[in-house]
Amino acid sequence: MSRRVRRRYLALKVVSEQPINGGAVMDAVWKAVLQLFGEYGASQTSLSLIDCNPQKNYAIVCCSHMAVEIVRASIASITEINEKTAAVHVLGVSGTLRAIRKKAFL
Repeated sequence: MSRRVRRRYLALKVVSEQPINGGAVMDAVWKAVLQLFGEYGASQTSLSLIDCNPQKNYAIVCCSHMAVEIVRASIASITEINEKTAAVHVLGVSGTLRAIRKKAFL
């Protein structure tokens, strides 16, 4: 009997000199996870991009419920995206997309 995968959704606010795109944000998050926790840590995250809005500079990413702290620590360590200075803030964490959009006012 297999267990259901429990996911957590993180709403991210990106402060950057340039407009963002989902690919660049995910590259920066993956790079930070690999740098801090290595390939084993990255393999535990099940990280994926759900939504990205370049006009409002926000993104929603999904990860395993066991890896929320790994992902949050990695996001806090991001200082650049596409070789431009940037900061990424976690606006909220939730178990459903509806709740994360409501919680983060997206």
